[in-house]
Amino acid sequence: MTAQPRVLSLLPSATEIVAALGAGDQLVGITHECDFPATIRSRDRVTECAINSLAAPAAIDAQVREITGQGLPLYTLRETAIAALRPDLIITQALCEVCAVMETDVRALASRLTPEPRVISLSATSLDAVFADIALVGAALQLGSAAEELIAGFRDRLRAIHDTLSAARAPRPRVAVIEWGDPIFAGGHWVPEMVHRAGGIDVLATAGEHSKVVTLDTVIAADPEIVLIAPCGYGLDRAVAEARRLIALPEWGWLQTQTVWALDANALTSRPGPRLIDGIEVMARIFNPSLFAPINSSLARAVRCPPPAP
Repeated sequence: MTAQPRVLSLLPSATEIVAALGAGDQLVGITHECDFPATIRSRDRVTECAINSLAAPAAIDAQVREITGQGLPLYTLRETAIAALRPDLIITQALCEVCAVMETDVRALASRLTPEPRVISLSATSLDAVFADIALVGAALQLGSAAEELIAGFRDRLRAIHDTLSAARAPRPRVAVIEWGDPIFAGGHWVPEMVHRAGGIDVLATAGEHSKVVTLDTVIAADPEIVLIAPCGYGLDRAVAEARRLIALPEWGWLQTQTVWALDANALTSRPGPRLIDGIEVMARIFNPSLFAPINSSLARAVRCPPPAP
């Protein structure tokens, strides 16, 4: 029998994919950010971050710009610890240098290990590409059938949302997803597709394109009916606090008359993995609450819900 590969995951979404495939026990090392599912939290942490992630949004953005402007990495690998873990497979990413360790650094490190582990890189910018990444990880773990079953289940859940919206001829609200508050980033990549599949119209971003900085005037002019505050890397409590901070600012006063929800971005929107489907289901409930099951209050919270017009 072929030995199960020892897996090093260098991004939270990869950790969630491995666990969803039933191979969580093969994870020998994870990042400092990996927190789901709870069963993996005891694994060795092999990355460090140069950013103070508890700072205010503007301060975090300034740190990122300063560090990258100096040509320095935002994340570092604990090479000695990784070598001791003897991974057979390392999963990294090639999408965003702000989100995780750079692929080039990972491949350079892998070349210095003996024996040299296999490296696979995930780079999804759409839901179909996320499914392709799940299939890639499944193949690397010799769990192709499990990956196919998992993906089929996700497609069934998406189809159920579509069928429910179609049967009800549900209206599509105009939606703005704020991925960062200072400066303002509109959620890109898979997020606009999530909004569409949940029954909304993303008024700020285009599916597949990078998240982008937008002006407040642009957000206001887009005239969203629903604003989702989902800061990248934030859990629900921090997202709620950020939503309340924005609403309290004079220039964001227009939110007083809008429907505003805070989302656990780590669980629902930021990580290109299995829980994006949860995110679509939560959005569908926000957009058309009478058609879907109640929202898990640990994942999303209404911050401002004006009464319906008489």
